[in-house]
Amino acid sequence: MNRNDHRPQGASVNRREFLSTAIAASAVVGLDSATSSANNNTPNGVTFSFGTYGMKSMSTEDAIRTVAEIGYDGIEIAARADWDAAPARMPKPRRNQVRSLLTDSGLRLTALMEHLFPVKDEAEHQAGLARLRDVAQLGHDLSPHAPPLIQTVLGGGTWEDQKAMFLDRLSDWAKLAEETETVIAIKPHRGGGMSQPLEAVWLIQQLDNTPWIRMVYDYSHYAFRDLSVAKTVETALPYTAHIAIKDTLKTDKGFQFVLPGESKSFDYADLFRRFYTGGYRADICCEVSGMVSGQAGYDPIAAAKSCYANIAPQFARANVPRRSR
Repeated sequence: MNRNDHRPQGASVNRREFLSTAIAASAVVGLDSATSSANNNTPNGVTFSFGTYGMKSMSTEDAIRTVAEIGYDGIEIAARADWDAAPARMPKPRRNQVRSLLTDSGLRLTALMEHLFPVKDEAEHQAGLARLRDVAQLGHDLSPHAPPLIQTVLGGGTWEDQKAMFLDRLSDWAKLAEETETVIAIKPHRGGGMSQPLEAVWLIQQLDNTPWIRMVYDYSHYAFRDLSVAKTVETALPYTAHIAIKDTLKTDKGFQFVLPGESKSFDYADLFRRFYTGGYRADICCEVSGMVSGQAGYDPIAAAKSCYANIAPQFARANVPRRSR
């Protein structure tokens, strides 16, 4: 996944320099990345994954087995404090077992989902940094050769009120991300203080376009907001390290999230094609909203199977290859 190294012949490259270059190649996915792909420096294909955010009632081990059996290429593991895979619930022997299970299953660990908001209070901020560090270590322990990114939203409020605080706190997140060699991907969330790609891009640009802070693209948060697929993809593409997908329905009360592909009203093939043509070569992850998983009678295995049946054919329609396991 690395770009060509243009250092003078014989120049040494330490691990951090090498990984920073690799992260930049995998996370910054504009025309330069597309050119690298043509030169066989990036993988030919994307991974199709399912997130355990929709499998809270299952153990991480059972979730991995289920996701692999259904046919996905990868898995995003929810590592929030109240989830089965929270760092505190993953002592070293269990981490070793889960790492072996991932290897044996052939699944790529593509991301760890957190739910950590930047805050003004300094003590809470430091506690948040410690939490991020623990999740980053978990990622390295579970997938040492290809550590997953950490994704999170940034919390509520309004953009104008929160953007200065977001930027200040993200500067510390970026330092921690570089130190732990783990990309942190921030997700614009409808109704949140950061709710659209332009705002995430502004934050990243203010951080000197560090490759350690990227964004998650999730169109379900832009639907019915006069934010088109074409425009949001164009804006987000050079900064996107992870794509989450789910459907959005407009209701009398505003909106409702449903399973990816359930509404039959969204052209996922078009979305996949736009990103892939632009050079995106990372993960596309089915996300089950809490609006769905919180319903009585929700079945996580049935949901994972439904998502696969709905979305897997869209890759062929888009002429976007999936990376083999």
